[in-house]
Amino acid sequence: MAELAQCAALPYLLLGDEIRVCLITSRGTKRWIIPKGWPNPPFQPYEQAAREAEEEAGLVGEIAADPIGSYTYRKRLHFFSSAECRVSVYPLLVTIQRVRWPEQAERELIWVPAIEAADMVHEAELGRLLVSLPRWVDAKEPA
Repeated sequence: MAELAQCAALPYLLLGDEIRVCLITSRGTKRWIIPKGWPNPPFQPYEQAAREAEEEAGLVGEIAADPIGSYTYRKRLHFFSSAECRVSVYPLLVTIQRVRWPEQAERELIWVPAIEAADMVHEAELGRLLVSLPRWVDAKEPA
């Protein structure tokens, strides 16, 4: 069975020397995740990832055009059906957190250090991406 493709935003803030990431709860299981969704042409995957962050968490900012990496997870599609999904993850430097957003009543939101976020998510590959975010940010900052 082929993997289905999704795109996700990895929202983060720089607070002095610390990087905080935003996790949200999934609507179904209430597990901690990052905003993600299905590709939606004509938008590029990174553009769709930014749209998901705004819709699911009220977050707006500067999205990277290249992914930091990807992870897989099993998505329940129906009561007796699921599929393997490969999620491309695009870092999003958050500049605005809206007071209201479309899925606000359906999700919780938390800002935590990247290393703590890695322990909160269920997918090991996503945890490794969260841990790698500080190195990615350092590499992107001008010398």
